[in-house]
Amino acid sequence: MQRVLVVDDEMAIRELVQYHLSREGYQVETEDNGQRAVDRVARERFDLIILDLMLPGLSGLDACRAIRQSVDVPIIMLTARKDEVDRVLGLELGADDYVTKPFSPRELVARVKAILRRSQKGREESGNIRVPGLEIDVTRRMVAVDSTPVNLTLTEFELLTILGRNPGRVFTRDELLVRVWGEDFYGDSRTVDVHVRHLREKLGEDPQNPRFIETVRGVGYRFSSQ
Repeated sequence: MQRVLVVDDEMAIRELVQYHLSREGYQVETEDNGQRAVDRVARERFDLIILDLMLPGLSGLDACRAIRQSVDVPIIMLTARKDEVDRVLGLELGADDYVTKPFSPRELVARVKAILRRSQKGREESGNIRVPGLEIDVTRRMVAVDSTPVNLTLTEFELLTILGRNPGRVFTRDELLVRVWGEDFYGDSRTVDVHVRHLREKLGEDPQNPRFIETVRGVGYRFSSQ
């Protein structure tokens, strides 16, 4: 049974999410405090975390940053704010997806299923992708640049793997949204840009002269194997 940790300071939200996810067969644990959530993730294994942006003790953004320093568990951010800056900050810090309050429980369940399906699929696929300076071990979900390990989130790894399996092919932002986030994703194409920028930083890319992920102006991105 896959375990999900729901972190929100509103009891009604925790109970709502717990009820709907439990009906789908997930084991759901809850916390109402950011720091306690971080401490718990350090002790226990979870398959996914649903993390509210506004939390007492430690904000959702700070909790996301702290969790990302130790584990690569998928994270969905919950935010009552519609400001794009908050969503982008969450993605920059390593969140894989976000849902804006008030949300449909059906939508949230669909997001959880999609992310966990991607995570399981990635672990079942086999084979390595090797180009000069970069190795992607799909089976173990490991990436190394110039023999140095690089820690990526699930979404970053999925994005890099899709591009890496298709060197030279130009993907539009909308194509990448569908391939990585799924057809039911409610975000916009700027989500792709945020993840590509973060991915490039982790790979040590020079944005003006990238080694691996090239920008095709007005279209999208392609992977260079040169």
